[in-house]
Amino acid sequence: MSNLLATVTTSEKRKNLLILLREGPQSWEDIKKHLNVTASGMLPQIKILEEEELIAKEGRQFQLTDTGHLVAHHLYTFDKTLAVIDQQKKFWQEHDLRALPDDFFVRLGDLKNPQIVEAGLEDSFEPHAQFLEMILKSKKVAGISPIVHPIYPRFFLSLAQEGREVRLILSKNAYTKIKKEYFDLLLEGVQFENAHLLIYEDNLKFAYIVTESYFCLSMFTKSGIFDSNQDLTSTDPSAIKWGEDLFSYFSERSHPVNKEGRY
Repeated sequence: MSNLLATVTTSEKRKNLLILLREGPQSWEDIKKHLNVTASGMLPQIKILEEEELIAKEGRQFQLTDTGHLVAHHLYTFDKTLAVIDQQKKFWQEHDLRALPDDFFVRLGDLKNPQIVEAGLEDSFEPHAQFLEMILKSKKVAGISPIVHPIYPRFFLSLAQEGREVRLILSKNAYTKIKKEYFDLLLEGVQFENAHLLIYEDNLKFAYIVTESYFCLSMFTKSGIFDSNQDLTSTDPSAIKWGEDLFSYFSERSHPVNKEGRY
């Protein structure tokens, strides 16, 4: 292990101080208040960071050096990613994370405060109640799916009819199923100015919904089976942003369905 790596990873006090200083220069009083530390416990750690030229004292405040900014940025990203994985370790271990685009795979730390919602045996293969409730509370809904549940075509049509903003991206196979089995609902839905349907022609190995205040992710297991019994959800703003950015990513790579129901 390099000296620098050891410096920033073997001490919680040093790590926490570097992350705190990302917010801007801090006085000694600020540091004590935010990190709940004593002088005897913290001053030796500050000296080590100064010797490594990661932080510097300017007047009465401590701040990151240029190198410190770079290290603190990656340390913060690494720390929040570990926190998210640790909170729901079993979910991440059992599902195919590589189905996510690389840019979003490395941003899993943005899915803060994740919760797992599990369907009971009697509700297997059915959209869970929290999912439907949160969507019905929302003014705008965006989602991606490679599957078509029988409840979805009419459910999302009703949202459009109520004036909510509905944006959906389907896999090519899901679109083919909708066109074959629910074409009348599809045709009605695409007439609404507040409803947008796009088709992604490559494989999709996950599904999710994001609203202005709710995020819900469903994934395939490592064995290739879609897991309809476990959803990872969050209401944290950073998770909402992650979901919105992911929708934009796929939207740019998808084809819109026109008023005739074709793309």
